Amino acid sequence: MFSEEFIGYYNYFITIFLMSCGLYIVVARGNMVKKLVGLGMFQTSVYLLYLTPAKILGGTPPILAEGFDVYSNPLPHVLILTAIVVGVATLGLGLALVVRINEAYGSIEEDDIFAKDDDLQGEDDELPGDAR
Repeated sequence: MFSEEFIGYYNYFITIFLMSCGLYIVVARGNMVKKLVGLGMFQTSVYLLYLTPAKILGGTPPILAEGFDVYSNPLPHVLILTAIVVGVATLGLGLALVVRINEAYGSIEEDDIFAKDDDLQGEDDELPGDAR
């Protein structure tokens, strides 16, 4: 009995697992590429969350035809298709920013970048007011 209920909701468990893993990667990792991968996993879990209830068993695409009475709602599919396109564009922008940060700081690790920023801030504080 428990296994039948578990099997019926397995897609929600996969969604929760992907969401948790993505959030953990974003919070716990300092590497910016890994953070982008974590954001991608989180985003994919949101896609699954929206698409899971969108499919109606026995439903057909919303094209009027004789012999079909049950239709699936196309709105979640359209929204997710748009989200996928926006997600790919956002990922491309994020990777471009990581490349630019790597060129400027020589690293994509957050700790190294913060340390270099602190060093630069300390050098600026040591300069006399007229030298700025």
